[in-house]
Amino acid sequence: MQQISAIDRLFSQLDGGLRAAFGPPPSGTRPSPAENLEIAELDAAERRLTAGLMRINHTGEVCAQALYAGQAATARSGDVRDRMAEAAREEEDHLAWCAERLEELGSRPSLFNPLWYAGSFSFGAAAGLAGDPWSLGFVEATERQVESHLDEHLERLPPQDQRSRAIVAQMKEDEARHAQMARDHGATILPAPVQKLMAFTAGIMKAVAYRI
Repeated sequence: MQQISAIDRLFSQLDGGLRAAFGPPPSGTRPSPAENLEIAELDAAERRLTAGLMRINHTGEVCAQALYAGQAATARSGDVRDRMAEAAREEEDHLAWCAERLEELGSRPSLFNPLWYAGSFSFGAAAGLAGDPWSLGFVEATERQVESHLDEHLERLPPQDQRSRAIVAQMKEDEARHAQMARDHGATILPAPVQKLMAFTAGIMKAVAYRI
């Protein structure tokens, strides 16, 4: 029965992944932070910059869905699975907000999202198989790196683009909470070489997603 349960979880998470990578944008459970903010006038260069940054953020949320799905599928503890599922629901909100903003900017998500999803799901599943403390450590390290790049985006986004800035600021707040959740539940600090590999991989994703 345990084996069937694990297989069921795996297929359930993969189904969610296919919808995240290939399906229409999710509706989200929370209203967008940009909902009541005015759409700013952006020149061509500002629009390209903003679209590129929001495409990176959208791809990051596809990867987050994959990471949490892989970890939830292989987590040993029911409590950890529940925590991963809760975080994944918030990441789904982020995915919806970024997709909506890209559409407003007349742009589109990265064409490589299915590839990013597959790689991130594999990383998440491997982290889960290594044990819950390592899996939570992976969450904590990932979310700290995401917080850092969202800070960078807040510095680079046009000051008048309050819609994009509100979305990114709320995402940053949620990611910080996810990192704290992982620490509170016994995350193991990942070795420095692993964290450097994660940062290197994220750098490639950001460089490609910004343009394609």
